[in-house]
Amino acid sequence: MESNCTKCNENIYFACRKAAASYNDKLSSRESAAELLGISPSTLANHELGITKNVPVDTVVMMADLYHAPQLKNLYCKNECPIGKGLPVATEFNSLEGITVRLLGNLDDDEIRNMKKRLLNIAADGKVDEKERGEFEAIMKNLDALAKTISELRMLAEKYLERSGGNGAD
Repeated sequence: MESNCTKCNENIYFACRKAAASYNDKLSSRESAAELLGISPSTLANHELGITKNVPVDTVVMMADLYHAPQLKNLYCKNECPIGKGLPVATEFNSLEGITVRLLGNLDDDEIRNMKKRLLNIAADGKVDEKERGEFEAIMKNLDALAKTISELRMLAEKYLERSGGNGAD
């Protein structure tokens, strides 16, 4: 399952609405989509054309829910929210197979065990000294990659389970 809301040269809000229109005819027109969102068609046009620089968070959440596009929330958090900008959050997803391979690759038993030992050694004295800094940064980089992959899987699951009514059938 690919995220079809990230086409080149298209605004993400427009692309996600158009993708959602494939299973909800009411989203094929800006006017009816705006009505469902409780905003004016001109406001939706401003969001979709990139005229609005900061789309209100409540509108992003409504769009994400209506369009079944959880990546809109993650994009907002990653690009607009001062707290989320520094977090390892995925903003797009591809296939379940690719995510699973990356996730299981990052969860290799030997690698996790080794990382655990290294982290315990670093934490033993309650501080990260200059000698341990590089190793600690490498551990954090691995954990951030894992967190981002988990975030990607969560987005895909939210989209898949939401659309299927939570029963796993598409």
